[in-house]
Amino acid sequence: MKKSKFLSVVGIASLAAALLVGGCSQSSTQQGDKVELYMGYTSDPPTKKKMEEIIAKFEQSHPHIKIKTVTAPYEDFYQKLTTQIAAGNAPDIWQSDGTKVFGFAQRGAIRDITDYVTKEVNKDEVLGVEFNKDASGKYWGVPQGIQVGALFYNKDLFDKAGVAYPTADWTWDDLKAAAAKLTLDASGKNADDPAFDKNAVKQYGFTFFGSSRGAFNIMKAYGGGVLDPTMTQSIIDSPENKKAVEWMADGMKRKLFPNPAELKAFQSNFKVFLSGATAMQIDIYAATTSMNGAGLNYDVAPMPKGPDGKRFAPVIANSWVINKKAEEQKVKAAQEWITYWTTSDEAQKEWAEVGEAIPVKKSVANSEMFLNPSIKPDNKKVFLNSLDFAGTIDTNAVFAEWLKVVTDNLAELFMDKMSVDDYISKTDQGVQKVLDDFFKKQ
Repeated sequence: MKKSKFLSVVGIASLAAALLVGGCSQSSTQQGDKVELYMGYTSDPPTKKKMEEIIAKFEQSHPHIKIKTVTAPYEDFYQKLTTQIAAGNAPDIWQSDGTKVFGFAQRGAIRDITDYVTKEVNKDEVLGVEFNKDASGKYWGVPQGIQVGALFYNKDLFDKAGVAYPTADWTWDDLKAAAAKLTLDASGKNADDPAFDKNAVKQYGFTFFGSSRGAFNIMKAYGGGVLDPTMTQSIIDSPENKKAVEWMADGMKRKLFPNPAELKAFQSNFKVFLSGATAMQIDIYAATTSMNGAGLNYDVAPMPKGPDGKRFAPVIANSWVINKKAEEQKVKAAQEWITYWTTSDEAQKEWAEVGEAIPVKKSVANSEMFLNPSIKPDNKKVFLNSLDFAGTIDTNAVFAEWLKVVTDNLAELFMDKMSVDDYISKTDQGVQKVLDDFFKKQ
């Protein structure tokens, strides 16, 4: 998933040069007993510096492997990677956004690493391994860093309204009831007040948008979703999804949640919570960095339960994946790097210091270093506990395409340009068309 707050602009020219070198290294680069491994990853200055330090320590303990890297901000990196995959000279191993792993697999770009995972990766110690397993039982990556969703809430806004903080017992209806008390108009009246002015909202109760921060989570909690386990069939046309969409549409009509037009007024969807204009928001662990930087007095709670007690948290397991075309000695070197990354306490602790993701080594994630109560949020354990009911956001090779159908139609619904029934029907058909256009040609 894109994490723009962690990215900085890096020149395309330097990236292209690095990729050119990497392209040359795709041929045999074994020098004596030494293997040159070409690695790609996204970065900003802090993460680039830390990754270089970790790589240097790996090379010291693995003198037979020399790692050559290519890195850039998110958009630049994946744009160039797409070109390199098509040309057949992509990195031997790269850090994949968790939303892209299955897409790379379905497009034949990465290696099936089931044998390595089942024999060499300790699933009791490495978090999130199962999130890279497809419906047929094949593993396509090993987690590099975990993002999991939770309910973020502004403690100051709750305190001012006299509303109790969210708890693990909350349902989505409990959230909506609290949101009504936390939604204020220009005169300070909340949405439960008969005199509340829906045309002059100055503070919203709850904000959701996008994929991991959006409607998908509510649909899943209600027992619905977007795709079936094979990721090839739409399941949007269901009673469960209809109830979830009705819940969302009702909140929009009551102005408890900002609609797409109102979100645009903030210039960035993230600014609504960061500016104190909404009391609650779904977000992932990575958001804690910007929230801490903004000085917000906030904490996190588990995602609310659906009508039948089902709870769902979105997870994005950013992962190391191996190029399907990588030479065998490079595959082995890549596996050594992955093993080091997932088992080294030092590497995991150093990467955790960047604040980019939840450490994938379970013992480090549960350590005082990561759960440090002196750094917000206080209740970091929520992220770890949420992995028990977390799931992927139905990502596949055409994730971006079907997500656009879902979100474009939601915008129409939330702007009162479409009924709930029309949304369900039109979106189900639109998503299935996207799926068929890709998978029936494979």
